[in-house]
Amino acid sequence: MPRRNRPQRANEPSPIGGHGWARAESASDGEWLVRTVSGSATTKTYRCPGCDHEIRPGTPHVVAWPAGDYGSVDDRRHWHQNCWSSRSRRGPTTRRW
Repeated sequence: MPRRNRPQRANEPSPIGGHGWARAESASDGEWLVRTVSGSATTKTYRCPGCDHEIRPGTPHVVAWPAGDYGSVDDRRHWHQNCWSSRSRRGPTTRRW
């Protein structure tokens, strides 16, 4: 018997604009596409713009980039989930060398 595709539920993310599985978020800092990344799917170390700490391989986190025509692959940023959720209170850090 052939497999049936299960229907999409309202709370599940859907493919948006050819960017894979991402959800759209609107906040005071603009429109964003956000993708949740599981810990098992991460193999690189990233630096969170919210706290300026490393996101180590195996750590679940979110990837966010501006929605619309002006957002590109180069605009993606990897954030800790808590840093992304509290960015309106904190904002991104600026690295000082």
